[in-house]
Amino acid sequence: MKKSSAALMIAGVAGGALSIAGVTAALAGWNAVWRRAGKMRRDARLDGQVALITGGSRGLGLALAREFAAHGCKLAICARNVEQLERAREDLRQRGADVLAVPCDITEREQVDALVQRVSHHFGRIDILVNNAGAIRVGPLESMRLEDFEHAMNTMFWGGVYATLAVLPQMRERRSGRIVNITSIGGKISVPHLLPYSCAKFAAVGFSEGLRAEAAKDGIQVTTIVPGLMRTGSHRNAEFKGDHGREYLWFSLSAASPLTAISAERAARDIVQATRWGLPERILSVPANILARVHGAMPEVTLTALSLVNQLLPKGDSPSIRKGHEAAQQVDSRLLRALTSLGRSAANELNETPA
Repeated sequence: MKKSSAALMIAGVAGGALSIAGVTAALAGWNAVWRRAGKMRRDARLDGQVALITGGSRGLGLALAREFAAHGCKLAICARNVEQLERAREDLRQRGADVLAVPCDITEREQVDALVQRVSHHFGRIDILVNNAGAIRVGPLESMRLEDFEHAMNTMFWGGVYATLAVLPQMRERRSGRIVNITSIGGKISVPHLLPYSCAKFAAVGFSEGLRAEAAKDGIQVTTIVPGLMRTGSHRNAEFKGDHGREYLWFSLSAASPLTAISAERAARDIVQATRWGLPERILSVPANILARVHGAMPEVTLTALSLVNQLLPKGDSPSIRKGHEAAQQVDSRLLRALTSLGRSAANELNETPA
């Protein structure tokens, strides 16, 4: 009994010591986390930083520019269309933003290098790069040509690579900087009738994730943004092939419905918050989150479902391209206008008037 009592006492003392050690370790851990959180809160301030946003003249790019300006950032925006770019510059200037607008085709590396040099000279540096510029071309594979894949890759992959490689040297030298890559749920799971777009977005996701791993040692934060459908009004400037009218019909309804698409303003707020905190990834919208997670766990289910969806989508092999506002004339009706009213409002608000 005495030996048993002694053993129990020793075990109790040992257990108590372990408990104290565990509590001490936990407190030390929480203290470290709290200090890290405090540093992150200080680092999360964006006021006074210089943000370069590609494709910043309309749609999500313009919504992002407004949101970064609201956080006190100085802005540089670029786009190919000079008229739209000037309207965006005036919009931002009236909101009190310090903004530089530079015409630039991001598919041309020389123009991108010149853009980064001009912005760096004007503001002294670039703290935040947002690779946002994109192009949507909708239609079945039968209507696509090699040029469609090249166009998508040049805009949504190479454009981001060019801009990133141009800003990395100065960020490495300062050992600070943020790079935000706007990809798509189409970069997690390939969507029917958006095959060139999805291919480019898959490449952009891979680039962004690998870049984060390699740039962290230089003090550079890289955030991958994965939006689902957004009400930006971009369907008015999207390009359609195949059966132009019917392709526009399903795409515009999906992009305008509050059940499937989030507002550009909400998306911009979420993206800027993710940028502030240096999050590795942010998937936007409930449907996109569900789709990404189900596909990751059960790809056979989602791919089978998408094959069934594809059977319901329009057929057509016409390689000709029509802008959304042109294709809309083929299916225009009072009902369609009512169902896409939120999309039209977004287009008016975000400078998505026909170029």
